[in-house]
Amino acid sequence: MSASALHALLPLADWANFYVIIGTSAGALTGLTFVVITISGDPVRADSASTRLTGLRAFITPTAVHFGSTLWISALLCMPRHTALSAAICIGATSVAGMIYTMRVLRLMAAMLADYHPFVADWVWNIVLPALAYLSLIAAACLLTPYPAQSLDVVAIATLVLLTIGIHNAWDVVVWFTTERHAHPERSHRIRRGSRETSQR
Repeated sequence: MSASALHALLPLADWANFYVIIGTSAGALTGLTFVVITISGDPVRADSASTRLTGLRAFITPTAVHFGSTLWISALLCMPRHTALSAAICIGATSVAGMIYTMRVLRLMAAMLADYHPFVADWVWNIVLPALAYLSLIAAACLLTPYPAQSLDVVAIATLVLLTIGIHNAWDVVVWFTTERHAHPERSHRIRRGSRETSQR
């Protein structure tokens, strides 16, 4: 592999609008994650604090991480004068960190099996698809110098997948908590009544 290939400037100009749109969307949707976290603190649920914390780390925090990864990659590839080597290092480091984090999420989900049995869709959207996206980014980083055009296509697809995962998982968590609230209306009524009695004292 020649030094000129390593230090050749990447053709990123054609991708500028794509990454501006993707990065802006990821940044805006991160605010949705804060709403989800607020909902997850709903006092209607009677789980222990440790169970809620594990659930937060396993199902909600990864949503912010995927949005953050999308925003980070978009920002990196909007930087001017990226060479094949610099882009490969940045994308490779990001994808390795993402893969390590996905393995951590897998461990957290396994730790929750006594309290919650994830559906097949939970494993697919929280483990399988993120792992495939980060593995694709690792492959793209390794092949960026010899195959820059094809590798940039893979990076774009993986980034879009991460954004889609974040949107799906945020919506899934909101729907789950809404369902739980309506499934236990008597608990919600009891908590609201206790809150009113406390405020009247």
